[in-house]
Amino acid sequence: MKKYNVAILGATGAVGKEFLNLIEERNFPFNELKLLASSRSAGKKIDFMGKTYIVEEAKPESFENVQIALFAGGAASKTLAPGAVRHGAVVIDNSSAFRMEPEVPLVIPEVNPEAIKQHKGIIANPNCSTIIMLMALKPIYDKVKIKRVVVSTYQAVSGAGKEAIDELNEQVIDYLHDRPIKANVLPGASLSKHYQIAFNLLPQIDVFVDGGYTKEEMKMVHETHKILQDDTIGISPTTVRVPVYRSHSEAINIELEGPLSVQEARELIAAFPGVIVEDNPAEMIYPMPLFTSGKNDVAVGRIREDKSVPYGLNIWVVGDQIRKGAALNALQIAEYMVGHNLV
Repeated sequence: MKKYNVAILGATGAVGKEFLNLIEERNFPFNELKLLASSRSAGKKIDFMGKTYIVEEAKPESFENVQIALFAGGAASKTLAPGAVRHGAVVIDNSSAFRMEPEVPLVIPEVNPEAIKQHKGIIANPNCSTIIMLMALKPIYDKVKIKRVVVSTYQAVSGAGKEAIDELNEQVIDYLHDRPIKANVLPGASLSKHYQIAFNLLPQIDVFVDGGYTKEEMKMVHETHKILQDDTIGISPTTVRVPVYRSHSEAINIELEGPLSVQEARELIAAFPGVIVEDNPAEMIYPMPLFTSGKNDVAVGRIREDKSVPYGLNIWVVGDQIRKGAALNALQIAEYMVGHNLV
């Protein structure tokens, strides 16, 4: 099997580390591996598959002789991706920098793999919440056209980075020791005001935009329309940060344009690759973040009829946003390219 020179940008972060875990787990065919990060992390050592790698500072020339560049996300994507492409690499990017660019495919391999073939050097990973939602919606959408979606997300702190995880830890410890609780990270480190996340919910992820929605919410709208190539679907999202370490959850109400029974929906979802059904209310079986963390599959449960509209369903969806919501989705794109000789 042909092997490829791979670079990971953001190798020391949560998504970068997950890239490494998945490359080993899935036996991805790499030849040389470059681990890249900001100047702050340059020089760190990472042991991987019996070899010690030195993390290099990411520069445009870092991508010389690289065929596949996995970008973990962040501001560096915008500046480094074009240079990586000029050096001959295909960039698979986890940031929001290129998602809505018309010439950049926005891809979930189980949902729209054909879009990968249209790339011009950069392929974008969708937002984690969009990926988790569409993994559950696509099998339904393929059977019966979706008219409207109302989605509320319950997003883990790891989606906001290591600093948010550390802050939740510190706040819980301070609470248990009756010490003053400090908040410096959430809803966003760059914002003028911060709130406690321990024992609390924050109905803001990212900044507010026109109409009172947040950027995170509007990402779910615009990205869904682009991926499905259908902007007729009405989408009303509310995104919420919750004091959970890992795995995002979503309560999704679906209004269809025709009939679909609960049993049919359950069978369609169960047959879709990358999705499992955990749905037995009598035995209190339903998806939970605690049990989806570290797993590749998106789990769907609480599948039931919404009797308030002619053709309605409610579902509950949970997925590991660092795996399927980020690193796994990107690596699956790379695997598709390798399998179809697109690199």
